[in-house]
Amino acid sequence: MHSVNARVPEVQEVGGVVDIIHIEFFVEPFKEGTPGPHVDAAVAAFADAGLQPEVGPFATTATGDIEQAAAATSAMVREALQAGATRIVLRLERDPHEPAPVGVDAA
Repeated sequence: MHSVNARVPEVQEVGGVVDIIHIEFFVEPFKEGTPGPHVDAAVAAFADAGLQPEVGPFATTATGDIEQAAAATSAMVREALQAGATRIVLRLERDPHEPAPVGVDAA
């Protein structure tokens, strides 16, 4: 399996709520130490969408706004399959947050 984690980029605010999408995926077949072009393509799709994926021991994770998540996920599926993936497991989680007041950093 393959993992990616990313920083939280600037996110869209809709109706006073900021939507952050947490994405986790793994692409198979996966061989430790030699992930293969299908895994590299999946990770690259997220980076190309402006996210900073982090590869972990069990999955790749990233965080972004709705548009980034949709673009990255679509590209990842297409590019990983074209590069030889036989299985893709994907989990998306929407995390709405109230924006911090002006002048206050969100923790």
